[in-house]
Amino acid sequence: MANKRFAAKNVTGWKATVAVAMANYIEAGSIIAAASSLTLWQAYLNIESMGVGLLSALSANALGAAIGAIIGGPLTDKYGRKFIFSYDLLVYMVGVALIAASVNFPMLLIGTIITGIAVGVGVPVSWTYIAEEAPENKRAARVGTAQLAWSIGPMITFALAVLVAPLGLLGSRIIFLHLLVIAFVAWYIRRGLDESKIWEKQKEQEKRELAQGKIQKSSLKELFTLKPNRQALFLLFGIYLFWNLTAGAMGYFMPYIYENVGGLSTLQANLLQAFLWMFTVLTTYFVFMKLGDKYSRKLLFGIGAGMGIVAWVILTFMPMTWPTLIAFVVLWGCAAGIGAQAFYALWTSEVFPTRYRASAQGIMYFFVRTGIAIWSFVLPSLMMTLGFKVAGIVMIIFLIIHMVIGLAMAPNTKGKSLERIERERYGDLSDMESEEISQSK
Repeated sequence: MANKRFAAKNVTGWKATVAVAMANYIEAGSIIAAASSLTLWQAYLNIESMGVGLLSALSANALGAAIGAIIGGPLTDKYGRKFIFSYDLLVYMVGVALIAASVNFPMLLIGTIITGIAVGVGVPVSWTYIAEEAPENKRAARVGTAQLAWSIGPMITFALAVLVAPLGLLGSRIIFLHLLVIAFVAWYIRRGLDESKIWEKQKEQEKRELAQGKIQKSSLKELFTLKPNRQALFLLFGIYLFWNLTAGAMGYFMPYIYENVGGLSTLQANLLQAFLWMFTVLTTYFVFMKLGDKYSRKLLFGIGAGMGIVAWVILTFMPMTWPTLIAFVVLWGCAAGIGAQAFYALWTSEVFPTRYRASAQGIMYFFVRTGIAIWSFVLPSLMMTLGFKVAGIVMIIFLIIHMVIGLAMAPNTKGKSLERIERERYGDLSDMESEEISQSK
């Protein structure tokens, strides 16, 4: 009874969407809090480049989140969306508290890993829940709320980094404590959420089928054997992995690049990043959320992808002067608001069946974040040995690949209910499974 009393009441509609979307604020805020303090932790604990790579690889930006996602996805589909909401932020709060109180490298590393795992558990389920509860003609607007939170997190975190810069490492600890407070508030509000209605309907159907003696097929097997799933995996891996190999590394290392390649101070680097994320917030709200349910999503995706490529061409091949840096942050900031992150969150919640929607996201998130972990581990050494320009060229290639795949394979799901999308893509799943098996023979 005490547990029920300690919960918000009647959390529905936009209030529920915002409460769930806060997972993205926390994810991005965790990444940026670590990125903006990386130089300070390095100096305080005498961390070598190998340790810097290890922190980034095991963080909420990479492998930590990957592990969390592959655990959280199946749990979400088996026990419900609300089950994850009840516990993931409790684990997250332990992680950020450890980081805020760190006095040695092992403590910092353990806190980083716990935080990353908790973030990975929470992000895929947040996209799933928001999409399942959204009206069909406002799904981009609702899912865009998660992208908006993901953008506001870095903007506020970098602004805080500027404000507390005179405090040195103490200021960084304060930033992590602010994330702990946000997580507690979000956890409290989420206690009043209802379970996803689509998930409950799916579970009732599975119970009826089980009572009728129908064999429950393996979700993991279907994910890789059914043609619509393979097409969806190629699209979503293609746009999210290759975009994130640039954006993910940038999110963690950009202040480091500004300071070590561009010669900026920590204060200037953080201020520049806060400026960048302001543009991401604006384009997320005024373009993705306002237009994503009305106009061609392929067109919006293409515009964002093209702007991102131009931004990195400028940063890579032009001197890091203030006009160049401002052009970069404006272009990349706007591009990120209508880029792969927003469309991935939308499309990945639309193109898979309810039965394993979160599991599919967890598996994809695992491989994407693992790829970022490897790249984040390699990137510092690559920049030191071959220079930033070579690293920049590789980033541009990643962005071109993601744009080509997205433009070629963007699904036509605008204005359709999730049930209609599932029927159009899969028909009767049992019949499709039988057909795939016979074709493979």
